[in-house]
Amino acid sequence: MSIRTIIVDDEKLAIQGLQLRLERFPDVEVIDTCANGREAIRKIKTEKPDLVFLDIQMPGFDGFSVVKGIMEIEPPLIVFVTAYQEHAVRAFEANAVNYLMKPVDDDKLADTMERVRTRLAEKHAAEEAEKLKHVLAEVAPDAIEAMPDEGEATGRYEKLINIKDRGQIFRVDVDSIERIEAAGDYMCIYTADNSLILRETMKDLERRLDPRVFQRVHRSWIVNLNQVRQVKPHTNGECFLVLESGADVKVSRSYRDVVARFVH
Repeated sequence: MSIRTIIVDDEKLAIQGLQLRLERFPDVEVIDTCANGREAIRKIKTEKPDLVFLDIQMPGFDGFSVVKGIMEIEPPLIVFVTAYQEHAVRAFEANAVNYLMKPVDDDKLADTMERVRTRLAEKHAAEEAEKLKHVLAEVAPDAIEAMPDEGEATGRYEKLINIKDRGQIFRVDVDSIERIEAAGDYMCIYTADNSLILRETMKDLERRLDPRVFQRVHRSWIVNLNQVRQVKPHTNGECFLVLESGADVKVSRSYRDVVARFVH
């Protein structure tokens, strides 16, 4: 399956250079190019590409304005391309697949295309699962009860989380997260070798994580169940989970059913 792609840049040489670099990827089909933001919005709405390489610095409508201009449709995957590092934070906040600096490095472009393929595969899997559910609802309504609900659909849950902390963007592999602590409207994200602050509520973060892996065990704690190595009973029906790193997380009585899956 080809990845239908549009390149947007007000510099003709930049478009030609990126086209040449993309020729090494046989699954990429450049279906159009655009020299400004207004043209890009029109072409994206008409052509409905899978992927857009989008320059940020353009006269009139810049790259971020283009993203805003296509929000009423299902947007394509976006890769921002720019000569200025300071736009990296806004690029990731716009949920871009990646951020490439000019001149585009071949290895970073290859890494970007791998991310694009992964995101497209997840998206298509989720779409196919939804189509199947609609068909079953019509021809075999009883079967729909046996299917996983939307919360378990492939592609719904995050695999990477972008965290802006201390003026930097960290791309955190969700599987590497050991535990999460709530601190008001902020979350403390702990991995084996780092701790980061994410400005998000516990409720919103829970929606992004697979509940089969990440479980609330306390009003202030979520743990990665794959990281649990020991259960230590405590008083009043409470207990502690000992994680891979050696950290203890208290499980309150309200969430003790979570512990039951570790007891055989």
